[in-house]
Amino acid sequence: MGGETTDISTLRRTRLAENRAISGKFGMAKCEEGYLCEVCGRDVEAITDSDLYLRYVIGLIDPEVLHTQRERHVVCNPSLAQFIVDPRFTPVAVEGPFDKRQLDAAYVGERETLVTRGWQRLHELGGVERIIDYPLPEVRAKLERRVL
Repeated sequence: MGGETTDISTLRRTRLAENRAISGKFGMAKCEEGYLCEVCGRDVEAITDSDLYLRYVIGLIDPEVLHTQRERHVVCNPSLAQFIVDPRFTPVAVEGPFDKRQLDAAYVGERETLVTRGWQRLHELGGVERIIDYPLPEVRAKLERRVL
């Protein structure tokens, strides 16, 4: 899964700063736990492998709660990963009722477009400094309208 990646240590510093700010509000200490996958337990080393940031850039996670969510590898969330259609990504199949082959074709097309664009966006984040600028343009616009 090549491509450019954001330095994961920068993301960890950002998460640690967010945790410290929140901890300060509530009088608790919180140490940096890193980005360990809640499914397999291994480190999620690159943002391009991050299910958390994929869900954030496509609008499934609100920026207000991003720091409270658990991390997973994209491939450790097959129900979402199956919608990534890109030659750089090894396809993931899901068996059972959430298998995209069992779902409505129009829904699957929309979901593939959104999730693939989000995954591709993760590959573009190398120079993006502000986390609020990570999401897809339509997600950022929705967030901005909500703030106004």
